[in-house]
Amino acid sequence: MTIKLVSWNVNGLRACVGKGFLDYFREKDADIFCLQETKLQEGQIELPLGEDYHQFWNYAQKKGYSGTAIFSRIKPLSVRYGLETDEEPEGRVITLEFEHFYMVTVYTPNAKRDLSRLDYRLEWEARFMCYLNELDKLKPVVVCGDLNVAHQEIDLKNAKSNHGNSGFTAEERECMTKLLDSGFADTFRRLYPERSDAFTWWSFMPKVRERNVGWRIDYFLVSERLVPSVKDAGIDAHILGSDHCPVTLELEEPQR
Repeated sequence: MTIKLVSWNVNGLRACVGKGFLDYFREKDADIFCLQETKLQEGQIELPLGEDYHQFWNYAQKKGYSGTAIFSRIKPLSVRYGLETDEEPEGRVITLEFEHFYMVTVYTPNAKRDLSRLDYRLEWEARFMCYLNELDKLKPVVVCGDLNVAHQEIDLKNAKSNHGNSGFTAEERECMTKLLDSGFADTFRRLYPERSDAFTWWSFMPKVRERNVGWRIDYFLVSERLVPSVKDAGIDAHILGSDHCPVTLELEEPQR
């Protein structure tokens, strides 16, 4: 069986719903649909997704900030919110356990333009990698979300002028390298190693998106042993509604 997955940083779900979110959701007909940066609290929205979908939400305590969600046709065996019991209350991680794999959606902390949150981010990244590696010892893992880093120069339009900027610092890129080296694959880049101008985020500056001056910071990663199960990985850059576009994955249901 092929599992269809979608991940999208909606940069405020209520606003995105007003810009066609539900049309896209129904068109994709995904088995698992993950969101980041929902920017809402419990009870602030009701989505008519149909009875087929189980809904899981991790809200940030701060209003209008962060937050993640997963809508899944497949009923999970267990659900976990956050990395550990004393995690910062920013609603950044949801983990669903299925029979043959774990599904993790993540909204990685931004280092901020002035890099004032870089140290915090690096500490968070270390915990996140440890968390994924522990899951991977039990079952293969699928990770999706806004990782807030362009890993390689091919992953953003103006690499030379952005060296050292938030999302393209040596430290952030090294965290991504370490994560991949620990046993994970970037599905899009594994399938399309030389495809350039493939971006998932654009600033709100005038004409930036029209000229495709973007960054690829939204990913589907999988445990290396799941790579043979990957049928395709895509970027729906034509879909508006957010400063990010959705990314997709088609996966043959793995066996343990």
